[in-house]
Amino acid sequence: MVEETINNTNKPKVKAANNKPKSVYSWTVVDVQKWLRRHCSDYYSLYVDKFIQNDITGRTLIRINDNSLLRLGITNVDHREAIWREILKLRLKTDIMEIRDLQRRNTNNLFYEYSIA
Repeated sequence: MVEETINNTNKPKVKAANNKPKSVYSWTVVDVQKWLRRHCSDYYSLYVDKFIQNDITGRTLIRINDNSLLRLGITNVDHREAIWREILKLRLKTDIMEIRDLQRRNTNNLFYEYSIA
């Protein structure tokens, strides 16, 4: 179920009815740019074009490693480590959300099985 909400610019914005954040796996290149701006703001202007040119989506982002960042052209070790750290945090957050979803589904299945028995 999807409901429409209005953001501050009065443009329609689609948001999940349960207000869950959008899955990283469904992030677009624009979503990744927003993440980069928010979590790596010191390096955003230096590297946003590299992320755009390489069509880095959410699915790609969480698969990136230090070598991938180097191949993207992020040669400064400190910058690469900072971005890598943020990617690792995102992976961890994504894994935790997936585990919670699995637990919720298993709990619901157990309840359903118990109630029909």
